[in-house]
Amino acid sequence: MSTAQVVRRVAVFGGTHGNEMSGVYLVKRWLQNQEAITRPSFLTVPCIANPRAVERCRRYIDVNLNRQFTPGTFQYCMDVPSTAPYEVHRAVELNKKFGAAGEAFDVIIDLHNTTSNMGNCLIIGSSTDSFTLQMVRYLVQRSGLVCPVFLTENPASHVKMADTRSMGVHGIENGHYGPSCLRSVSRHGLCLELGAQPQGVLLADIFLRHERLVHTCLDFIHKFNQGELFPKETLEVYRILHVVDYPRNKDNDLSAMIHPELQDKDWHPLQPGDPMFLTLDGETIKYEGDSTIYPAFINEAAYYEKGIAFWATQKETLNVNELQVKN
Repeated sequence: MSTAQVVRRVAVFGGTHGNEMSGVYLVKRWLQNQEAITRPSFLTVPCIANPRAVERCRRYIDVNLNRQFTPGTFQYCMDVPSTAPYEVHRAVELNKKFGAAGEAFDVIIDLHNTTSNMGNCLIIGSSTDSFTLQMVRYLVQRSGLVCPVFLTENPASHVKMADTRSMGVHGIENGHYGPSCLRSVSRHGLCLELGAQPQGVLLADIFLRHERLVHTCLDFIHKFNQGELFPKETLEVYRILHVVDYPRNKDNDLSAMIHPELQDKDWHPLQPGDPMFLTLDGETIKYEGDSTIYPAFINEAAYYEKGIAFWATQKETLNVNELQVKN
């Protein structure tokens, strides 16, 4: 059996990216009236993570806030250079209040939207954090929603790629995607990534699903604090392997787009020989890997600047330990 410390403080963030509107407006509402997110056994604090970006309805002002929670950023402590990007200043502020430099919140729930057809995606960074795994399992079982789980933990420091360099396949260093994000400053972190929703647009169905998932998370935490025993479970996850870029010409401009047969097929298997891209001249480029992958974040608008057409993942089943609050 695994045990974890009682949860005293939970933070719910919206607006980590200022144009992802569900979290922005949920948090704005909760800042006006916190009764809905109040549970008797712990404190819940709603927060707009990137207020300047929210004001301008932009993803960020200078740099991506969700990649600034690093030792390099936190070395500044109290003295951030005035020339540093706004999001670096903001990351230091948030770490002082919510991270190890401050009151060290126990749980962070970070609300995001994606333009990809990801559904009700739950993003976690560890396959060994029994508390977060049990919370995710509770969401899968109790929310009444289909919730694919995206695991950003990569078991290899560099993953060997099956595709050619011209296909735009890149490896990732171990942990690159996860530990620099906002949720990593707390003991347990979860990202609720819902889509498809255009940037700067508020869709009612996604707003309501986001709200339901947050309430279900808070209900789990309260039950955990009350001593409920959560039994051993299994959990299906999609573990990241690598990113795939768009094919490009000699000027590094796009020469192809997501194939119509792949578009909106997040979480569906992509098998060797399946259509992957369609060139601007109408030629189909097929997936040439050696094994089946499960694409995620297909054609995400915010990832064009990053050179990401989609994330390749593999499907796994994790064993989740029995869990109870530590006495």
